[in-house]
Formats: sequence, C-alpha cells, structure tokens
Amino acid sequence: MIKRAILNDLRAHLKNNEITVIIGPRQVGKTTLMQMLKDELVRNEQQTLFFNLDFEPDAYHFQSQQHLINKIHLEFGHKNGYIFIDEIQRKENAGLFLKGIYDRKFPYKFIVSGSGSLELKEKIHESLSGRKRLFELFPVSFEEFIHYKTNYKYEKNLADFIEVENQNLRFFLFEYLNFGGYPRIVTEERKEGKRILMEEIFHSYVEKDLVYFLKIDRPDVFIKLIRLLAIQIGQLVNYSKLSASLGVSVQTLKKYIWFAQKTFIIDLINPFFKNYRKEITKSPVVYFADLGLRNYAVGQMGRYQENEDMGFLFQNFIYNLLKEKVKPFGWHLHFWRTTDKAEVDLIIDQFQNQIPVEIKFIDLKRTTIRRSLRSFIEKYHPHQAWVINISFEDEMIVSDTRVIFIPYFRLLQNDFRGKMIKEMLNDEF
Repeated sequence: MIKRAILNDLRAHLKNNEITVIIGPRQVGKTTLMQMLKDELVRNEQQTLFFNLDFEPDAYHFQSQQHLINKIHLEFGHKNGYIFIDEIQRKENAGLFLKGIYDRKFPYKFIVSGSGSLELKEKIHESLSGRKRLFELFPVSFEEFIHYKTNYKYEKNLADFIEVENQNLRFFLFEYLNFGGYPRIVTEERKEGKRILMEEIFHSYVEKDLVYFLKIDRPDVFIKLIRLLAIQIGQLVNYSKLSASLGVSVQTLKKYIWFAQKTFIIDLINPFFKNYRKEITKSPVVYFADLGLRNYAVGQMGRYQENEDMGFLFQNFIYNLLKEKVKPFGWHLHFWRTTDKAEVDLIIDQFQNQIPVEIKFIDLKRTTIRRSLRSFIEKYHPHQAWVINISFEDEMIVSDTRVIFIPYFRLLQNDFRGKMIKEMLNDEF
C-alpha cells in the first residue's frame, strides 16, 4: 500500500460539515482512499454508506434526491452518518443534486470523488459554492515514491537519506522519469507488466472518460493529439500546425486540449511577458501530469537512459515538483520566450516579484548560466534566480541578482517551502 500525503487532510476534513470533494485523474487511488476512510470510520463504530455510480444498483438510488434520502434513512434512520459517493461525474447536474440535499441540513457528511475536473459538464463549483472543499489527488509524487521504495524507513529523516544514499536516489529518479507515478505502475515490479498496465489505464481513460462521459466522437483523433503533445513537452504549442496534422479545425483542437486539461492529463502554462512586441504573449507550453503516461504515448515507456533525450522529461518533472510547492501560495508558473529566441524554462510569478528558473539535466561543475537567463536578469532585475540541476550547489551574483544553484532533491525537503519564503522576504526587504 502506498501512503498518500493527502490522507491526513482528508481525515481532518471529516469533522467539517462541508462536502469533501476528491478530484483527479482516473486510477490514481481516489476509491482506495475513500475505502480507507470508510474502514476507519467503521472501526470507530460510525455509520457509513458507499455508493459507486459506475455500479448500476448503486446508481438506482440517484434517480432523484428523495430516492437517495429514502435509502439513507433506511440505513441510518435520523442518526449521524457518512455517505461516500464514487464517480460523482456520472450523475447529471451533480452540483444541484448535492446542493439540494446539503441545504436540508441532514446529519450526514458527504465525501464524493470524480475522475476529471468537475467543470467538465456543469458549473458544480457555483452550485456548491460555500458548501464544499476540493481536494486534488494526482499520481504518486516523487517523495511518496521514494518512501514506498524504501519501505517507509526514512519517513522522518528523508534529508539524511538524500545525503547518504545519493546513488540510490539517482536510481529512483530514473525509474520515476521512465514509469511515472500511477499507483498500479509503481507497485508492479516487472517492466513489461508496467507497460501492460499503462495500456489498460490509457484505454480505460479513453473509453470511460472520453467516449462514454464526454461523448467525443473522434477518439482516434484525441489519441493522436496526446501523442503529438507528448512529443513536444516543454515546447510551444502551435495550434495551426496541430490542427493541420490532425485534420480538424482549430476550434475542435482547442476543445480536445481543454478536455485533456480537465481530465488531468496535461497542463498548459502561459508565457510571462511585459513587452508585447519582443516577447511571446500567446502560445502556451505543454507538460504532462504523469511521465509514465507521456512516455507510453510516444512508445518509449521504460526505454529512456541517462542521455540528452531525458532533458525535457527532467524539465517536466521539475515543473510538477515546483507546482506542488508554489500552488498553496497562489503563485503561478509561467515560461519566458522572446521573438529573438531567448528563453527561460520556468518563471515563478509572485505578482510583485518573479523568480526565473533554468533547468539543466546535468551534473554542473561550476557556476555558469546561459545567456538567456542573464538576459532575463538584466531586463527584470529579480531578487533571485534558480538553476535547478542534478547535484551542484552554489551561489553567484549577476547584476545584483542572487543566482542559486539548487540540486533537484532539495525541492523534496519538507522545509523547502518555508526556506523559500524566508529567503524571498530577506531578499525583498
């Protein structure tokens, strides 16, 4: 069993009257977490009900709000209880359906899950405004992956493990870059078994989320789109070229890309710019939520070695790591490109200040930066700039900007976010 960091937050929210809503990609463990919570409640002698809307006898009780209330009353009477609803996206107008029950103030706590963003078919966010809290569950993070691979021996001293077992950490990095973090893939030992499972996961996603749920009439085009996007991670998305390659309109292409975003397959990040004439202002860059699925899409899952081919994979990996760190603060990740080809991989946008981030899949030996990063520093004068690499750690000053060379594993440390904030404040004041 892989321990998920989000579980403690879910446990704590059981005491809150708000509806607990767990969203995320298919087969990342939402049902497993709900079953774990249910089992814990049962052990504590609490009343529980579990519905899976993929299961026809369960879906029967969702014909109307009264049907569901009658079923709950039958099982609970008028006593407190916990109702788990899996695959909530199967219910039409789910937001209004749950809102109507919630507003009657029954003594029940609802915990629901859905594959894909709840924005896909309706405005559930507006329907449940002030009545819910969203929890996003993604594939296993690299930190969760390390703990699983080391049998949780170093849960409380991960920093020490990183310092002492750097070679093992490197081995884990290459496995993670190749196979990603879907739980079933992580726990499967055989390489061929991992590829077979990913094929099953991907086709389940296409059949259940795209064809059945979203009613996409050209799943073959969607699959080809995912493959084309997988080839160009970390690069600009050219809508005109993609639409021509796929033989669909730009409007259809953008709809399919939106579906891929809202089912948590990809992320699109927008450019940072202030000069409309000299900087890229519109074209986004694409990254994948799971590298194993990305590699499967291009037929390379488990086949990458330590060479230049992994540069963009490592860049995608760092994007996912940084996203975990900056999202709680409401900060955003962008990239920077100019019309004369200068580029910075990521920009951490703190509204009043930006941190340019250069990502290098190499073991640096000395403090050196590319001309593009220097160009951004001279143009925007940030307090800090980061060069994230495999193992090199140092600092230098460029035009009054503190350039920090950060080994990727420093991002894993529990206090990294706190240190990041403290250093930013010190730099600013």
